[in-house]
Amino acid sequence: MAVYSDMFLDELICVGLIAESQASEVLDEHERTGKPTKSVVLEMGLITEEQAVDLTAQLMGAERVDLEHMTIDVDTIQAVPGSVARMYNAMPVSADGDTVTLAVGDVISPETTDEIRFVLSKDILFVVDSSEAVTNAISRYYGTEDESMKDMLSSLENELEGAGELLESGARLEDLASVEAAANSRPVVRFVNLVLFQAVQDRASDIHFEPFEDEFKIRYRVDGALYEMAPPPRHLALPVISRLKVISGLNIAERRVPQDGRIQLPVAGRMIDFRVSTLPTQFGESVVLRVLDRSVVSLDLENIGMPDDVYEYFGEDIEKPNGIVVVTGPTGSGKTTTLYSALRRLNTIENKLLTAEEPVEYDIDGIVQVPINEAIGVTFAKVLRAFLRQDPDIIMVGEIRDIETSEIAIQASLTGHLVFSTLHTNDAAGAITRLIDMGVEPFLIASTLEAILGQRLVRTICNNCKTEYQPTPEILEQLGMTEKQVGGRPFFYGAGCSYCNQTGYRGRRGIYEYLRIKDPIRELINQRKPTLVIRDKAVELGMRTLREDGIRCILDGYTTVEEVLKYT
Repeated sequence: MAVYSDMFLDELICVGLIAESQASEVLDEHERTGKPTKSVVLEMGLITEEQAVDLTAQLMGAERVDLEHMTIDVDTIQAVPGSVARMYNAMPVSADGDTVTLAVGDVISPETTDEIRFVLSKDILFVVDSSEAVTNAISRYYGTEDESMKDMLSSLENELEGAGELLESGARLEDLASVEAAANSRPVVRFVNLVLFQAVQDRASDIHFEPFEDEFKIRYRVDGALYEMAPPPRHLALPVISRLKVISGLNIAERRVPQDGRIQLPVAGRMIDFRVSTLPTQFGESVVLRVLDRSVVSLDLENIGMPDDVYEYFGEDIEKPNGIVVVTGPTGSGKTTTLYSALRRLNTIENKLLTAEEPVEYDIDGIVQVPINEAIGVTFAKVLRAFLRQDPDIIMVGEIRDIETSEIAIQASLTGHLVFSTLHTNDAAGAITRLIDMGVEPFLIASTLEAILGQRLVRTICNNCKTEYQPTPEILEQLGMTEKQVGGRPFFYGAGCSYCNQTGYRGRRGIYEYLRIKDPIRELINQRKPTLVIRDKAVELGMRTLREDGIRCILDGYTTVEEVLKYT
């Protein structure tokens, strides 16, 4: 019998509820979507909810309860703060002195048990019900998230004041023991957990912790725009940032140089990856966490929103035996997600895939992923050279940023490998000029480059408050359109509602331009023609520009005029 790294799956096979072939399918789906294996098993209909609860109770060595028909007293509710219940998806059912019994829907790891025990400073016992029943009970007894957030912040402020002496000493002293004690103090641990939980609930892509002279700001980036949360007291900056460094395995004594790390935490019942980057500033370290939630980001080529023709051409070009495919756009335009989606499609038994990334964003089974570390000399160029001796079929280079990397990528392509990479340019045609500016010979670019995908991410209109209107002649003029082209179709905007935090937008989608390198384009490259000439020829050959694709999204009701004008 195969042994899986997942206790729940192992037990399912052991008790004969699913076959090993089904377990492999479950793992594939878990890998593809980031959903917990238990959710996948239930969605595939392999077992019933009842069987899942029984199995979880068996694995936990705990008894089953029925939360729906239980009445939980006020003292028990007060023994566990709402933020803790939500963070760990654990509902208190009884509190007796120093012991609290929590109802959970999933197997809780020993590490998480220790953390809950520490955060509550109580002994913990577990009982089991379905995950849905636990979530419903938490909502029923603790009110809405907004209410619990306010209660949590006010109760935390009292706790933080109580621990003020320790935190103040940790915030001021260079004494490492004080800093560490402050970072691991109960209120700071709970505060950091709350911030991470709230960010995941709000679908934030990044969390910024920024210490200034008189304040400590925490901001979330949601759908590309930054929002500030209520700022915590300034003296919390060092303990909170030290706490983030502790859980991401960074050196808390070193505050003079930038550091990078990773955190993997269960948040509200699912595992979330955070990529951590610290930067020394005038008033302490600024920390940014990139939230990598696999259940939110789809790594399927079908789901990233490409127009049908671009999807078809891109699908053809990534199946070629050799050549270079480049994705361009500014930071945060979804380039890496597009390349991962391409790699996932090509990730079969017959293909050996290697990636060099700075840093590795998503771990994908079956792909050899190498993190770049310039500090110790592990550069893109060095790794790429080593790749060629590893008998690869497909290579992904995180970014072509110098002549050395570009030359080795070209060499790899000429020796029969397919190479994916990214470039920071404003549009697809600009990538060619950028490579020539780096010093790459035009004939090498012309003979190896297969296609360039330019992309941007625009915010999509919230479906809950979507409102239609007729565009004015001024708006059409800005877009370079005529009333005849619009044909009386309405435009849309989001009026703002609680579902989208009054922004009018919820979620993002890509807009694309796809430049296939055909013979007329190759001739222009060899003649070192400027970007504009190459772009005009590509449009003549059928390329739709970013602006035109943006207009398609406006007419289809996905996004607003403002978003398209902002990004194209």
